[in-house]
Amino acid sequence: MGATVSEEPDFDRFRDSYASEMERAISFAGAEHEAYTVAKVNDMLSRARTRFGDIDTLRVLDVGCGVGVTDAVLGGHFGSLHGVDVSAPMIERARAANPTASYQTYDGTRLPYRDGEMDIAFAICVFHHVDVDARAALLAEMARVVRPGGLVLVYEHNPYNPLTRLVVSRCAFDEGVTLVRPSDAKEWCRAAGLADSSVRYLIFFPWRLRVLLRVERGIGRVPLGAQYVIAAAT
Repeated sequence: MGATVSEEPDFDRFRDSYASEMERAISFAGAEHEAYTVAKVNDMLSRARTRFGDIDTLRVLDVGCGVGVTDAVLGGHFGSLHGVDVSAPMIERARAANPTASYQTYDGTRLPYRDGEMDIAFAICVFHHVDVDARAALLAEMARVVRPGGLVLVYEHNPYNPLTRLVVSRCAFDEGVTLVRPSDAKEWCRAAGLADSSVRYLIFFPWRLRVLLRVERGIGRVPLGAQYVIAAAT
């Protein structure tokens, strides 16, 4: 992502192989990548409905959208869906896959949106690819483009989960990354002036059985899930 993201790996190289690379990295866990995407989308929709009630008119921004995998699942739930990424080839793929969404490239420093233009801004497994010294600035940019009363959501790999670390070590475009500690993400929220940031852990079980989903909802504060979400109000 320009000045904010490490030069390696070059994500342009993965525009045609992103999905297959992810499937290869998580194959040992017994679930397809889509299951993990759906889990995060369901969490996002639940949070949006709890905060806003009617979500049909919300403007939502996917920061670091890549090829638009998440947007393919989110499409149709919100009033408008926007995505931004520093990789032009990734944006081309996202546009082709999600023609109802609006996409832009950006320089990795300032998001190309006005202050308060969005109701929700989210980033899924993006921050661990951002240079460590630039992560707080990206969070502040997300906060800037969300209106007062909106939501900023950051989904990341749980660095304390050994299976998550194994997945990261197997993934070509995660080579050399530094995973994000939840405590650091919460500190960025405070620095950006965001209120009531909270952490909840997700995806304790790779098998999305209904009974296991009910269990997950009851243990979200236990720091053992494969991923976590930091949610903060603007």
